[in-house]
Amino acid sequence: MVREKLSWYYDVMVNKVPAKFVLARYVGVKDGLGGEGLEELWELHDSLSREFRKLLNQAKNGKLNISEVSKLEKPNVSYLDVKIEIARRIVEKCHFCEWRCGVNRLGGSRGFCRLTSETYVSSYFLHVGEEPPLVPSGTIFYGSCNFRCVFCQNHDISQEYPFSGIRVTAEELASIQDYLRVEGARNINHVGGEPTPNIYTILSSLKYVRNNVPQLWNSNMYLTEEAMKLLLDVIDIWLPDFKYGNNSCAARLSLVKNYFNVVARNLKMVCDSRDPIIIRHLVMPNHIDCCTTPVLEWIAIDCPTALVNIMEQYRPEYLVLRHSNKYSDIARRLTREELYRAYEIARKLKIDFEDVS
Repeated sequence: MVREKLSWYYDVMVNKVPAKFVLARYVGVKDGLGGEGLEELWELHDSLSREFRKLLNQAKNGKLNISEVSKLEKPNVSYLDVKIEIARRIVEKCHFCEWRCGVNRLGGSRGFCRLTSETYVSSYFLHVGEEPPLVPSGTIFYGSCNFRCVFCQNHDISQEYPFSGIRVTAEELASIQDYLRVEGARNINHVGGEPTPNIYTILSSLKYVRNNVPQLWNSNMYLTEEAMKLLLDVIDIWLPDFKYGNNSCAARLSLVKNYFNVVARNLKMVCDSRDPIIIRHLVMPNHIDCCTTPVLEWIAIDCPTALVNIMEQYRPEYLVLRHSNKYSDIARRLTREELYRAYEIARKLKIDFEDVS
């Protein structure tokens, strides 16, 4: 069941087929790029997406393998280049995530994520603590986040400004990816913090990555529809969080608005595309009824093809640890009874979780 649901990912992982970003580099713009406005670029993007889908279908149907794609003529300006240019325009009035700050990060302004156009990598290594089909995972931890989770276990890299780590260019980020692949990474795992504020650098890096490797998006999924469109044709496997079953818990514990609606919309886009996806749900104490149940019910109805990791790793950290009276509902570890209840809900809903949880 796992291999079947993650078949595209496995085929890219073993170099049977080219990763999506590799295919995107072979879909060309006939007349190059001129002075197009953002609306015109999106029209071009959507047209190229249709051409890309033809190549992708050939690869999925066994008619275009990794050696055959390398024989194709590489265009001067590609579908990937168009994505990069759109991402650059978005950074000038930033709306990668649903905060839609609208600030000119290229010009040095900072939005909710507190980043200008720079990208910080806090660490990168072969991670063996992820879901079994993913390890060893070539994990790249980015500094910054667009959430303010009061229980954040990575608050040192996501919330404490100025951000630590090394500042990387697109070329340097590509070198990190190639290094991890050569060292044995099954995938490149973009995580954090949160990768979303770094979409411009990440897309730009894919011009320079030399090795075929699945791209994995490990995210809180609070992206705009525009950001999702940029990613859908370059990400090979998705590893999203779906923490809250309502907007009020998200607002109180992660200081984010309209959470459920945004994340559900974005997950639906992934699921409708039939991309490989493992949804992570962190079970929190006292939040079975308000969060776990509605999240699992949504998955069962709207994304039944997903694998689900029902996670028991919650522990009171960061602000919860410092102000336990303020967050008394989550100021303890999960009980065994709560975890088993979450498992039982998933079983009744016929959710595939036991091979990855």
